[in-house]
Amino acid sequence: MNVVSIRGAITVEDNSEKAILEGTSELLRTIEDKNHLQKDKVISMFFTATNELDQAYPARAARDMGYVNCGLMCFNEMAVKGSLGKCIRVMILYSSDVEQQSVQHIYLKDAKSLRPDLAT
Repeated sequence: MNVVSIRGAITVEDNSEKAILEGTSELLRTIEDKNHLQKDKVISMFFTATNELDQAYPARAARDMGYVNCGLMCFNEMAVKGSLGKCIRVMILYSSDVEQQSVQHIYLKDAKSLRPDLAT
């Protein structure tokens, strides 16, 4: 067994509880699907949100999806001039038989611009 990191990000339309939770859920469902995640093998998730997103913790969406036996933490994304706004990012630490190079990182909506090398 090995530990891999899975990265992802999504942008949301507005600073509302609904948009933050739905966006985070969409991102996590896509990561689950593309990486065949098993909830019991998730060690932890680290979320960041840009400064203007302050109506909900992204980790709440993960808890609502059943991630109850792993560590979840939320942070403010570093404010860099000209950076992408209304963005939620996640890094998942996952216990897996898969090698790091086989992980599929997921970037949705305007967050695709963060990793153009992953565009398909």
